[in-house]
Amino acid sequence: MKKEDEGSDMSETKQGNPSTAQAKAAGRERDRPWIFRTYAGHSTAAESNRLYRSNLAKGQTGLSVAFDLPTQTGYDPDHALSRGEVGKVGVPVSHLGDMRALFSEIPLEKMNTSMTINATAPWLLALYVAAADEQGADRKLLSGTTQNDIIKEYLSRGTYVFPPAPSMRLTTDVISWTYREMPKWNPMNVCSYHLQEAGATPVQELSFALATAIAILDRVKASGAISEADFPEAVGRISFFVNAGMRFVTEMCKMRAFAELWDEICLERYGVTDVRFRRFRYGVQVNSLGLTEQQPENNVYRILLEMLAVVLSKNARARAVQLPAWNEALGLPRPFDQQWSLRMQQIVAYETDLLEYGDIFDGSREIGRKVDALKEEARAELARIEAMGGAVAAVESSYMKQKLVESNALRLAGIESGEQVVVGVNRWTESEPSPLGAGENGAILTVPEHVEAECVEALKAWREQRDDAAVAQALAELRSAAAEGRNIMEPSVVAAKAGVTTGEWGACLREVFGEYRAPTGVGKAARDDAGQLAQVRQAVDGVSAKLGRRLKFLVGKPGLDGHSNGAEQIAVRARDSGMEVVYEGIRLTPAQIVNAALEEGVHVVGLSILSGSHLALVRDVMERMRAADLDDVPVVVGGIIPPEDERALRAMGVAAVYTPKDFQLTDIMADVVRIVEAGALKAA
Repeated sequence: MKKEDEGSDMSETKQGNPSTAQAKAAGRERDRPWIFRTYAGHSTAAESNRLYRSNLAKGQTGLSVAFDLPTQTGYDPDHALSRGEVGKVGVPVSHLGDMRALFSEIPLEKMNTSMTINATAPWLLALYVAAADEQGADRKLLSGTTQNDIIKEYLSRGTYVFPPAPSMRLTTDVISWTYREMPKWNPMNVCSYHLQEAGATPVQELSFALATAIAILDRVKASGAISEADFPEAVGRISFFVNAGMRFVTEMCKMRAFAELWDEICLERYGVTDVRFRRFRYGVQVNSLGLTEQQPENNVYRILLEMLAVVLSKNARARAVQLPAWNEALGLPRPFDQQWSLRMQQIVAYETDLLEYGDIFDGSREIGRKVDALKEEARAELARIEAMGGAVAAVESSYMKQKLVESNALRLAGIESGEQVVVGVNRWTESEPSPLGAGENGAILTVPEHVEAECVEALKAWREQRDDAAVAQALAELRSAAAEGRNIMEPSVVAAKAGVTTGEWGACLREVFGEYRAPTGVGKAARDDAGQLAQVRQAVDGVSAKLGRRLKFLVGKPGLDGHSNGAEQIAVRARDSGMEVVYEGIRLTPAQIVNAALEEGVHVVGLSILSGSHLALVRDVMERMRAADLDDVPVVVGGIIPPEDERALRAMGVAAVYTPKDFQLTDIMADVVRIVEAGALKAA
C-alpha cells in the first residue's frame, strides 16, 4: 500500500546531513521526513506554475493546490457570482488549458499533488488526469490526494454545490474510480481542519470527522462499487486532513486519539484485519484562525509550536505538513513568506534529532489519561450522531452546525473576556512597529484587478477555438451518466479533453442534481458579557423607539466566499443585543443583498468578505444601494482588509470597516447602534 510520504521521488534530498551521520554512528536509523508542502495558487495558472516550480527548487517535496472560489463552486470567470473572486484565494482553472499551464514542466508521474477541492473534485481530478495523459504519464503512478469531503463544506467552508445525496454519490464515484484507475491516489481527505476553524473543540473535531468517514465508507460499501475482497484496501486509501492549534499537548493527544479510534473503527465496524489498511494517515495545516493581525511577528512562534503537535509523536505523526505564513491574517503571503514556513519544516526535520527516535510519549501516564478522556468523549458524541442517522442526517437537521456555532461563540467570548490569553491581542498589546510589515503593499501579495478581465478574455478565446460539436456531445454524455446513476468520472475525463469548462460541467450537473442551501446554525444564544451586552441592549431599545420599530440588521455574504464563521458570530451577537437580524447564509449576489435590504426595510447592512474581493463586491453593493434609493442605509464591512483598501472602502461611502483586530464583538454592536442612530438623527 502506498504511504503518502513515499509518493514522490522528490521527498528526499541527495545531500547527507550531520543528523543522519550522528544517528548512524549511534546505531539508529532516521525516519524519512513527512512531505513538505505549501498551500499555494493565485492570479493565473501560469503565475501559480512559476510559484510551484520555485518552491520545489527550494526543497518543497509535494504540491498543495489552492483553487479560487469560482473553480471550487463550479463557475466560470464570466459568471455573475465570480465577480471580484477570480484568482483571489487560489488559482482559476476553467478548462484543460489552465490545468496544462498549471503543471507545465512538472512531471505529474513523479509528483505528489494535494488538491483542496470538494464539490467539484470529480471535475478537477478529471482535468488533472487529462493533463497527465497529455504528458504521457501512467495513471497508475499518479500519487496525491483530492480532499473530496463534502460534509465539512456544509458545516464550515461553504463550497458545496449540490444537495447531500448526490454530493455523497460523487464522492463515492471518485473513490471507486480511483481504486481501479489510480491505485496510488488518496481519493478522499476527511477534513477536520475547517471544523476547528469553525469553532470545533478537540472532541467535536474527532467525532465529526470520524462520523464523516463512517458515512462515506458505509455508502461505498452499500454501493457495491468495490468488492468485499477489495474493500479493506479501499479503506486504507482514505486519508485525513487535520488542524493543530496552540494547545499543542492537547492537539498531540488528539492525534493519538484519532489514530487509535480509527484503528478501532476499521477493525470493529469494517472488519479490516490487515493493520496496514487501518493506519491513520493524515496531512495537516496548522491553525490559521489563531494568527493575529496585531503583532503578526508572534505568528512565527505560533506556527512552530502548532507544527510540533503533529510531528513529535511518532505513532501519530503527520504524513504531510503545510504551514501558513506569518502574515496570512494580513493578506496573501509573498514567496519569501512561504519560504520562511518551508524552512521551519526543514530545520525541524533535518537539523534536530526528532526523526531518530521512537515515540517519546509511549508510557506517559499524563498523555495516556488525556488520550483516553478524548476517546471516551468522542465515542459518546459519535453514538449521538449515529442515533440521529449518521453524519448526513446531523447536517440536514443542523445539529452539527449549531454545535460549531455555539463552540465558536464560547471561544470568542473567552478571548473577549481575557480568559483565553492571546498575546498582543488581549494582553501585552503595547508594541513596537513591526519592520516585517513595511514595504510595498504592506508586506503582502496583492492580486491586480486586471487579472479577472484577462481570465474572462482567455476563457472567451478558449471557447472560440474548441470543437463545439465535441463539447455538446461530451456534455450530453455527462448529463446522461449523472441522470442514470453511472460513475461520473470517465465522462468527466472525456469532457475535459473535449474542452468543456468548469462552469459548463457545474451547470450540467446543477440541471440534474439541483442546488442546496445548508442550514446556517445561527440562533439566539442569550449571553450577557458581564453587563456589557445589557448596555448595548438598552441602546438598541432606545434607537428602536426613535425609529418606530425594532432596529433591523442585514448580515450579508456577497460573492462566493463560504467562510461564514465571522458572519455567523456577528448575526448571533446582534440577536443577543436585541436587534432583528436578517441572515440568509452564503453565496449571494450584490443584487440579492440589496433586494433583501429593500424588501426587509433594514436599518443597516453588514457585509462579510474574507476572500480579498471586498473592493469589487462592496463597490457593486454601494452602487446598487444608491440606485435603489437606499443611500440613507449605512453599510459596514468586515474582512481581511489592508489599510489602503480600508481607505478606498470609506471613500465609497462605507460607514465602518472591521478587521481581525476588532475581536470585541459587543463593541462592534455598540458601534453599529451609534451609526444607525447618527443616520436616523441626520434623516430627521
